[in-house]
Amino acid sequence: MTLGPMCALMPHLFCLHITNYRGLQLPTAGLYIVWWRTSNLLHLLRFAQMFWMSLRIMNLVGLVFCLLFAQGDVLPPPCDSEIYCTGELLRQVQTARLFDDDKYFVDMKLLAAPDVVLQAFHNLTSGVQDQTIIPAKLREFLMKFFDAPGKEFETWTPLDWREKPQFLSKIKDPKLYNWAAELHRLWKSLGRKITTDVKDHPELYSQIYTPNPVIIPGGRFRELYYWDSYWIINGLLLSEMTDTARGMIENFLYLVDRYGFVPNGGRIYYERRSQPPFLTLMVRDYFTATENTSFLRKAVPALEREYNFWMQNRSIIVEVDGKKHVVNYYNVQVGQPRPESYTDDLDLAEHMSEGDEERLFAELKAGAESGWDFSSRWFAGNKDSNDATLKDIYTSAVIPTDLNALMCLNEYTLAQFHRTLGNDAAAQRYSEAYANRLAAVEALLWNSERGVWFDYSLRTNSSNFAFYPSNLAPLWARCFSHSDMQLRAFEYLKESGALNYPHGVPTSLHNSREQWDMPNAWSPLQQMLIQGLSDIPSEDPKDLAFELAQKWIQTNWAAYSTYEAMFEKYDVNAGGKPGGGGEYEVQLGFGWTNGVALQLLDHYGERLCSAGAGLNGFRLLIWSLSLLFTILLLLL
Repeated sequence: MTLGPMCALMPHLFCLHITNYRGLQLPTAGLYIVWWRTSNLLHLLRFAQMFWMSLRIMNLVGLVFCLLFAQGDVLPPPCDSEIYCTGELLRQVQTARLFDDDKYFVDMKLLAAPDVVLQAFHNLTSGVQDQTIIPAKLREFLMKFFDAPGKEFETWTPLDWREKPQFLSKIKDPKLYNWAAELHRLWKSLGRKITTDVKDHPELYSQIYTPNPVIIPGGRFRELYYWDSYWIINGLLLSEMTDTARGMIENFLYLVDRYGFVPNGGRIYYERRSQPPFLTLMVRDYFTATENTSFLRKAVPALEREYNFWMQNRSIIVEVDGKKHVVNYYNVQVGQPRPESYTDDLDLAEHMSEGDEERLFAELKAGAESGWDFSSRWFAGNKDSNDATLKDIYTSAVIPTDLNALMCLNEYTLAQFHRTLGNDAAAQRYSEAYANRLAAVEALLWNSERGVWFDYSLRTNSSNFAFYPSNLAPLWARCFSHSDMQLRAFEYLKESGALNYPHGVPTSLHNSREQWDMPNAWSPLQQMLIQGLSDIPSEDPKDLAFELAQKWIQTNWAAYSTYEAMFEKYDVNAGGKPGGGGEYEVQLGFGWTNGVALQLLDHYGERLCSAGAGLNGFRLLIWSLSLLFTILLLLL
């Protein structure tokens, strides 16, 4: 962990401290003083004088160093581009609010080399009062030097798309069958292939080149996104589009080779932050579907490199009951506003000091790295009141349950990969990492009194007892050592109040007006929860898993019937209504929603009904009979 985060983002840690009594160590410059024996009093006095002078100097140096970090002056921008990530041109265009969405400008293509555009902008501002260009002149400038987003792609239809994949035959409800066939057809409309011009002239684009076509989420999300693609790829595998799925995985392996990790998405303004590391599971699911051992052997080195990135750059040591545990968290040490949400970040930072601004900007990027951008889950203070807002975000001060469950599953999976490939020593190494992770998750995140896992706050050194579906992520990842934990977590869920909503499990029980909170429900969280429950070897959890699958399919189906569209999120209180809140309007498309719907239709297709089956259908029947009985009484 670097000194900057400790100074600027972790107030409970002190930058100037003594770590060793016998070998006094200052982290600012590594000053080590070793006591030695001497009988010469003069030497001893001289030593003491020199020591205290050195200590004062080093403390002063350390204080200045920490203040520099606290002010955020040394934090790098989101990328090095003086057009797309930092600089006066970006600031003026975004603060002029020429477009409804800040992402629009930073997705535009340059029509001239960056230095030509920057020189033209410098010439434009020279001689202008305050060097501020009026919006009309900015529009003229953009029309001359930029092209609209979308020119980085060429028309592409997946060559491996076929009319009737096998999973459709499992779906018994005729309406759901036809709907699933339409979802399968949507892959063609969400396919994108990056032009070779992006490869030949990367300086003209914010798009990151990848060699293979991709399936995008949809809406404003014109490029690939990391964790979205896990559920997209699973949907593609059900659609028997294994070539497209493999191409997407190879893109991510390519990005690991280039960056050492997978960026948040396929734009350069995302290149200094990631998202939940699902690449190992993408390879696992592809290997399960194809049994392609040669591909697995090719992929494993990149998977290990990504794993090492998370362990070296997104890990922290936490001590519990005298034992130290290594756990993972989201921590993006990048300054300045997010280019794609520039004015949102500036508006949020209004009236803040410079140091608080940079802390906020770094924490917002960490929240974006989590995929939950944004949620009261990352807020400081009381989650159950309206006092805490996005200004209070401290993502890097949270040890997330779901991230550590995912890392746990990755470690288990990497051990299995190495066994398959005959690498026994590497398999043993990852098995030990998995065992250590189990111990860390249970020591730090498991709450034996409440029977579930909770996020851990580094600011308060305590658990966050608020409900989030992520509290049950270890069920999905099978990251637990005792089977009774499964049933205890099931009981927790039943008592949490999260099952009281007719159209899915909400992302939290607190309405913060952020999109990863009440009343929104998101497909990946539904799928992980349903899978975790279905894996419990008991009938009641399996029944609940089916009931939640039925609810979610009906919610998706109702919205599709109304809008002829799939959405990124849904409102748990209103059937067929898309969700809301957050920084942008609800998006349709939508990659991971389609993928999860296909997974549930594949798994439960023989039982799911468009009109309400199972427990929901029974409740509808009771309601209908009660209404009929009331009408008969009135008529009599």
